Amino acid sequence: MSENLHPVRRVSVGDLSADIDEELAPIIEITWRLGLKTWTCCQNAGESNADWPEQLPHMAPVIAAQMGWAYIDFPIDDGLAFLTALAQAGPRDAFYLRMTHWAAPDSWDVSARPMDRATFDQQRESQFGLRLLLVRFPSYDRAEILRRLTEYEAGRLTPPGPIDRSSMSPRHLV
Repeated sequence: MSENLHPVRRVSVGDLSADIDEELAPIIEITWRLGLKTWTCCQNAGESNADWPEQLPHMAPVIAAQMGWAYIDFPIDDGLAFLTALAQAGPRDAFYLRMTHWAAPDSWDVSARPMDRATFDQQRESQFGLRLLLVRFPSYDRAEILRRLTEYEAGRLTPPGPIDRSSMSPRHLV
């Protein structure tokens, strides 16, 4: 039985198998089929971490901001390949801007997280390295992520073209 807050579905691809939040399961399944590795994921980080402020009150605004946001974390190269697949399999539209531009409405939070090897072995000298790419996105983007990954897997790529920045225009933001 899973201790996960969210309902899960078993996803198995090759030698990879895990219980995945059901709303992210199709995305993780196709991601694995593309040969990309993931470490963890969550369909709604705010819900999963809702009890944190009880022990860590300073986290309350962070947790509130995570409501309705999903994440997947990857080894860095696999995360970059994931983003590339999404960008190549669809137009350079509002979704694309959320992925790529920090000032777009509901822009994704993509960050490399340095890790100290001493965190896992306190007897070792500290040595930081980049291992993890955390990709956070609004949950409403799940359908488009799945659509684009499906197109990418099928080899149906979108030719490069201009970026539609209309979603960032003052008229659109009102």
